[in-house]
Amino acid sequence: MKQANSSLTVSSNALALAIANPGSLGTIDAYISAVNRLPVLTAEQETSLGRRLRDNDDLGAARELVLSHLRLVVSVARQYLGYGLPHADLIQEGNVGLMKAVKRFDPERGVRLVSFAVHWIKAEIHEYIVKNWRLVKVATTKAQRKLFFNLRSMRPDGKTLDSEKVDEIARELNVRREDVSEMEVRMSGRELSLESQDDDEDTYAPIAYLSDEGRQEPTRVLERKAREQLQGDGLNGALDKLDARSRRIIQARWLQDDGGSTLHELADEFGVSAERIRQIESAALKKMRGTLAA
Repeated sequence: MKQANSSLTVSSNALALAIANPGSLGTIDAYISAVNRLPVLTAEQETSLGRRLRDNDDLGAARELVLSHLRLVVSVARQYLGYGLPHADLIQEGNVGLMKAVKRFDPERGVRLVSFAVHWIKAEIHEYIVKNWRLVKVATTKAQRKLFFNLRSMRPDGKTLDSEKVDEIARELNVRREDVSEMEVRMSGRELSLESQDDDEDTYAPIAYLSDEGRQEPTRVLERKAREQLQGDGLNGALDKLDARSRRIIQARWLQDDGGSTLHELADEFGVSAERIRQIESAALKKMRGTLAA
């Protein structure tokens, strides 16, 4: 990528392309230098361009409005450098917000575009930061977003918030104190790769300490052993407590791989009604449950 020199002059066409990619001018410093040399519109010029865009869908007017406010995006984006994201990316997202503001700008409201656009610029930058600050999204609700962008400045010493400070921040931002505490933990933590970044086979990563879907967790192991016992020795013991007919019915109904016998099939086998087989089955199952629970 070519480096821009100090005498760089940039045409408006080049700057229009630079909206999509600030780095296209060579360096971010060259881009900032270029946009800062663009003239600022007067209120009358801004109103005239706004009317041309609104009434005639004049893209040339929209382009002039955008280019004249690129310096505003640079200024706003600079306020978010503390989040560790590339300045060029912040500017690029801010430019998207600026273009959205220009599209919605109403010159008859008596409000300058700079005042209207700053909210759209910040909204796009906020969305980008929330999505990219961590691999795991750190803020999703309105309250979490408000805390994410204010909590750092409200604890400049970086120390853990005490109960009194948590209550103060919650009142000031009109959020729950639980939200304040939770966001403090989220912002204080750091991401940790589950996989080892080292090729050394003796190096252990956090994933090595995770159980296989909890199968080796002590409670799960005990539950599995108890279940296996009930299905083995426990089940055989419960069957042994039944009389021959009841045991035959339970085995035919519930312990066959082919789906088991029907009530009518067993009724024909024992020469009784299907309802009688159901009663014997119900009594046998109740007795077995009592034996297994003992």
